[in-house]
Amino acid sequence: MDVPEPGEERPATMVICHPHPQHGGTMRNKVVTIMERSMRELGLHTVRFNFRGVGASEGSFDDGYGETDDLFAVTEWVRKVRPDDELWLGGFSFGAYVSVRAAQNLRLGQLISIAPPVDRYEFASLSRPECPWLVVQGDEDDVVSIDAVQEWAESLEPAPDLVIMQQAGHFFHRRLMDLRGLLKNGVREQLPEASGNTAQP
Repeated sequence: MDVPEPGEERPATMVICHPHPQHGGTMRNKVVTIMERSMRELGLHTVRFNFRGVGASEGSFDDGYGETDDLFAVTEWVRKVRPDDELWLGGFSFGAYVSVRAAQNLRLGQLISIAPPVDRYEFASLSRPECPWLVVQGDEDDVVSIDAVQEWAESLEPAPDLVIMQQAGHFFHRRLMDLRGLLKNGVREQLPEASGNTAQP
């Protein structure tokens, strides 16, 4: 868990899910880290965690099912320690799938999905979460199909705010600082008022 600078705190906590555990995904992933940093710079408390079987976490990979339970455990903890905060969720790649699955049963202030693997997991069977939703997809992604993401986003009602980042691959190499700015701009209108109204996003 990371905290914003004193005087910039907002009553919201962002929980962030990492990419596929069987392909090297951990909470230290660079895209996860830049998402965490961008939200903290906006005044949010942030929480990153390793899914089961990753790092020091017990258990083994469960193809999104057990990982959704892991996320629920973390959000329940956040509710206890930050009971007055809005809950925000974010995820990158496999983590985007897990966070959308969990969003079906959570009241959220904002959802962020980066490179959601809609052509690899059953996104079509999931109902649209009732919260503002930012989806970010690189146009040079060689893991997730940009066409599949666009078709899926357009099928939702209302459609999420889909932003296509130009010249960006799956891991946003050399584009991480641009991603940081895109994320901050993409959620700025959803930010709860800062404590003391002193935040400078």
